[in-house]
Amino acid sequence: MAKEKEHLNLAFIGHVDHGKSTLVGNLLVKAGTINEQQLASGEDKFRFIMDTTKEEQERGVTIDLAHQKFSTKKYDYTVVDCPGHRDFVKNMITGASQADAAVLVVAANDGVMPQTKEHMFLSMTLGIKQIIIGINKMDMEDYSEDRFNEVKEDVSVLLKSIGRDPSTVTFIPLSAFEGDNIVEASSNTPWYKGPTLIEALDALTAPEKPTDLPLRIPIQDVYSITGVGTVPVGRVETGILKKGDNVIFLPSTTVNGASGEVKSIEMHHEQFEVAEPGDNIGFNVRGVGKNDIRRGDVAGHTSDAPTVAKQFSAQVVVLQHPGVITVGYTPVFHCHTSQTACTFIELTAKLDPATGQPEAKNPDFIKTGDAAIVEIRPTKPMVLEEAKNIPPMGRFAIRDMGQTVAAGLCLKITEQ
Repeated sequence: MAKEKEHLNLAFIGHVDHGKSTLVGNLLVKAGTINEQQLASGEDKFRFIMDTTKEEQERGVTIDLAHQKFSTKKYDYTVVDCPGHRDFVKNMITGASQADAAVLVVAANDGVMPQTKEHMFLSMTLGIKQIIIGINKMDMEDYSEDRFNEVKEDVSVLLKSIGRDPSTVTFIPLSAFEGDNIVEASSNTPWYKGPTLIEALDALTAPEKPTDLPLRIPIQDVYSITGVGTVPVGRVETGILKKGDNVIFLPSTTVNGASGEVKSIEMHHEQFEVAEPGDNIGFNVRGVGKNDIRRGDVAGHTSDAPTVAKQFSAQVVVLQHPGVITVGYTPVFHCHTSQTACTFIELTAKLDPATGQPEAKNPDFIKTGDAAIVEIRPTKPMVLEEAKNIPPMGRFAIRDMGQTVAAGLCLKITEQ
């Protein structure tokens, strides 16, 4: 059997009208994922992939590109493009769809716009290490090398402002609509000697599996299986689990956590000795009963147990809230598999969305579109990790009134 290709998650980001939809559509067609017949005709033929009607967007049903995949000689890609700014933030902060790299799309005619800055800042905050800049709509600027260089210079200034070296970033002149420099080098830009978009993507490096981080397995379900006993089921987020390891489940129904030795590990009805990040497993632990653990608990090695937060500070982005958020607000935090009501106990600072720097201390409230540093207290024990130490365990979504109202990253924890 041929070795599976390595896989990368790719985010397409940038200002709302700068042609991301068209670029992704054209890329998927040229990579052979979808055929031209699936496209709408005319001017907007590629846009179907992302934006459906205005009404659908208002109802919150944007076609989710998270399921669009394409392959090159080197990698399998999943596009975690999210049509809107808010969806991007939400998916990036909460999802397993952490992007390994981003393509920032900047239109040649408009140049850098406020959202261009915000998306670039967010990509850094959310830990996207690799970025490609696509300077799109070159056809509207007569494929002018001078205009390309002007926009490149403006974007370079932005990159420097967030501590990135522009000389390590690839800038590509594109026309998503005409198809220039997506797969083949375009005769319209004879002055450009760099890679096409596909070549630049294949020059990215695949992510390392976080095997060197402490073991964390958020529990999705707990089963009782005849002849085996209690079998918790979950996805290994970080670290490595081996048969014979001693593990502990926290917060757990027992006071100091339920713990024991791993007797078996199973995936797809097969027994394994070892499980690593990305594996969905069932595992049986000696001495741990069905009533000791539940969904939302997290398993880790007894030698490096999961952190139970009594209180934590977080960076939060308010995505959509009909009113304002003040101290005392207690929505439900969705973090890994846990759903826990948590209270905002202090609004520490409001942040400038384009730079991430504090602009107001202790604001009275925060509202839709605001980013802030806040102090949070869970109403009952929950496992959470500082995002800088164990990224997948430090992100959360905040839900209220049947919608995701905010998303965030845990900065610092006060332990139980």
